[in-house]
Amino acid sequence: MSASDLPILLPAYGEILLLVLASAILLVDLFLPERLRGLTHWLSLATLAACFVLTVQVVRATGGQAAYTFGGMFVADLMANVLKLVVYAAVAAVLVYSRRYLAERGMLRGEFFVLALFATLGMAVMISANHMLALYLGLELMSLCVYSMVALNRDSATSTEAAMKYFVLGALASGLLLYGMSMLYGATGTLDLTQMAQVIAVGQVNGVVLVFGLVFVVAGLSFKLGVVPFHMWIPDVYHGAPNAMTLFISTAPKLAAFAMAVRMLVNGLIDLAGDWQQMLVVMAVLSMALGNFAAIAQTNIKRMLAYSTISHMGFMLLGLLAGVVGGNRFSAPDAYSAAMFYTVVYVLMSLGSFGMVLALSRAGFEAEELDDYRGLNQRDPWLAFLMLLLMFALAGVPPTVGFYAKLAVIDAVIKAGQIWLAVVAVLLSLVGAFYYLRVVKLMYFDEPRDAGPIAPGRDVRWLLSANGLAMLVLGVMPGSLMALCLVAVQGLYPLAR
Repeated sequence: MSASDLPILLPAYGEILLLVLASAILLVDLFLPERLRGLTHWLSLATLAACFVLTVQVVRATGGQAAYTFGGMFVADLMANVLKLVVYAAVAAVLVYSRRYLAERGMLRGEFFVLALFATLGMAVMISANHMLALYLGLELMSLCVYSMVALNRDSATSTEAAMKYFVLGALASGLLLYGMSMLYGATGTLDLTQMAQVIAVGQVNGVVLVFGLVFVVAGLSFKLGVVPFHMWIPDVYHGAPNAMTLFISTAPKLAAFAMAVRMLVNGLIDLAGDWQQMLVVMAVLSMALGNFAAIAQTNIKRMLAYSTISHMGFMLLGLLAGVVGGNRFSAPDAYSAAMFYTVVYVLMSLGSFGMVLALSRAGFEAEELDDYRGLNQRDPWLAFLMLLLMFALAGVPPTVGFYAKLAVIDAVIKAGQIWLAVVAVLLSLVGAFYYLRVVKLMYFDEPRDAGPIAPGRDVRWLLSANGLAMLVLGVMPGSLMALCLVAVQGLYPLAR
């Protein structure tokens, strides 16, 4: 490679910078004394900030148009760049929320930051993958880092058990996905998603092999999204992992999983929508039903939020399946943008919710039980108000942004003619409102059971304030973010075809 090749790599500048800086931080941390361990934290934040700025510059340089590199295996379109910007911001927020928590438990080590950065690199590759091999490499890079992060607390049997469950089930899902990819390759003769869509559109493929490959691919995708019936890992991993790792797992990887679903199902397999749409309908309904009803019985807030994640991912699937109904693509832009908007909003809500768990935790105390939130308004009215906004957003109560996220998805489903599906989604959302409002009731109407100090730190308090108030601000003015998501999905290949 020579200097003349550098402009060709423009779409991947952010990923290249992230790789170089993460490797440099790994080496620097090796020689840092314990008293300077916080330097790794600040270097990691600086790395994410630099990647954020460089991605913005890439958007400006490409004019928001799709740009390809590495033989068409890597694409930087507007959807990819927007999602990557949200990923960088989300991971930076995770690092800020987690610093005090990790320091108090002796886990503020360079491994956490380096694993987080390399997992972020895997997410970025997944988001921009236009080829199944690139998609799989990004997925495995992210997954292996996350497995290690869950097991980072080596002295905890619960964390080790959660990591083993996650690893074994994750390996099974990766195997299913890889097997499905091999069958799709056998049917179409290519792993390039754009070429695959063209071959399938012509119709000169083995239909039986193609559908079997699709089933395996959807199974692998479902595990990464955490929807029924591939949800079994989420409650145990969320509960068993240290709170900082649970915060990481529940946020940025959801954006990568969403992008993965869009790349494979919309970019590559759009002409099989009649088949995968039926599977998504079943998984969406079951996820919303099981997630909401199971969450009601939980007394641990991490498990409650884990089951709510299943229901939220089911809601997001509604947007994807509403994009193509009976071969008619009239509703595709609205549907896909609604699904993207819902995913971004969910990540913001999850950041604040699990960030609050970290803020209320202290050395020797994990704020994981619902009883730990009793009387929070009497102990810290501001944090209680922020938690109220977050719970209202998760429940979809206006004027928070969660209401508009649900409304956008339901509107897309109605436009697609699936009235019964919209009714089911509304009814199950009402079920979900119960356990979110239960947390509000505990904070405002019960007497506190814990008199311990609440001292999350100034940086965490400011970030929590911004995170919580964003639920209200974006709810009052959701137009800009919704418009951005709509513009971002306009460049998807099937929409322009």
